[in-house]
Amino acid sequence: MKITTKNRIKVISTMTFVALSFFASSQDSENLVANPSFESTDKKVKRLGSIANATGWTSPTGVRADLFVSSNIPDLSVPENIYGSEVAKDGDNYAGIVSYSYGNKVPRSYIMSKMDAPMKKGMTYCVKFNVSLSEASKYASNNIGALFLKKPKGTDAKLPIIDEPSVVHFNNDMKIMNARYNWTEVCGTFISTGGEKYIMLGNFLSDDETKYERMKKSKDVKVKELIAAYYYVDEVSVQLLDSDKGERCECAAEEAGDSYSTTIYQKVFQITEEMTVSDQIEEHRVFFAFGRDKMNSEGKGSLNFIIEQLKANPEMKLQINAHNNAMEDEVAIENDFYADMDGKRLGSVMEYLIAGGIDKGRLIPSQKGSDSPNPDVTEEDLVEDEDLALAKSRRVTFKVR
Repeated sequence: MKITTKNRIKVISTMTFVALSFFASSQDSENLVANPSFESTDKKVKRLGSIANATGWTSPTGVRADLFVSSNIPDLSVPENIYGSEVAKDGDNYAGIVSYSYGNKVPRSYIMSKMDAPMKKGMTYCVKFNVSLSEASKYASNNIGALFLKKPKGTDAKLPIIDEPSVVHFNNDMKIMNARYNWTEVCGTFISTGGEKYIMLGNFLSDDETKYERMKKSKDVKVKELIAAYYYVDEVSVQLLDSDKGERCECAAEEAGDSYSTTIYQKVFQITEEMTVSDQIEEHRVFFAFGRDKMNSEGKGSLNFIIEQLKANPEMKLQINAHNNAMEDEVAIENDFYADMDGKRLGSVMEYLIAGGIDKGRLIPSQKGSDSPNPDVTEEDLVEDEDLALAKSRRVTFKVR
């Protein structure tokens, strides 16, 4: 049965209660990764190659991975740094690794950490971490995964670690991780053989087994090009699944079983003190991956700001304009999963606002479909980066009434 936006809004209260109940039950298992977002540091980060300054993390080869933090050192800072710009997925810090370079001209790097407890034989674990391709990267690759070990690896050699990865990205054969504008979740399950204590992240397959593509450097990107595929890494999670409770690993890319774009565009919002509250609210946007209505942390951050302003200005009403793009319309002809994406996004945003304490009577829903392309889409986008152009149009915008 297809749920329309009108019906979706009616069942918001029930859905919210069920979702919260499921969330509470599915989050009982603790994350075995002690410092999952690299927030805890032992020393001040002063140079590249300082992943060991993040508590519990090391590099297992002679190529030291990087740690980016809130810093006055331009090369190491967040969000702007030597390899591009990216807001942390969680907290303020993230790591950086090389997954591929043609002919190994830029050696690969890896990160490794000892988990809080050894894995249990025969038990299933949900494994997730997030990556974002840096703007400096000349290449993008697949095969970014996790390797679980009973004993740590360690060498000063600057050579790739070739092994069978424990977890790779869902539908890995199809997916080159080429999203530069936000985070892509790597997610999968691992059945333990017993006693694994260490997690390592990187590319563990040979160059012959690795798919790659050359990336075009945008004219707006000022950083020096790196002849490699360089990825930021954040929010690493390993959780034991309780089969008796029906827990499963919720992988974002797996839900529809597709290989469409996971790019989520993120606009830099120009908020100034001179702007009115209405202008500040209307400056915000929420963007989505192809065929998805789930919001990332940046989208939720925008909605949290809007909730705060609406509470401070109870006379305001908010029109919510939801959009999809033409490609989603085309795919929906053959697969109903992608139908009504503007309505699904509208419902998702309204649920969040209502759950945040905004009366639904103050919200004016408006489905715009694919007839209103984003005016931020440039001619250069259309010619050189169709994926980015489409990502810019998968959005929800706001109008204060």
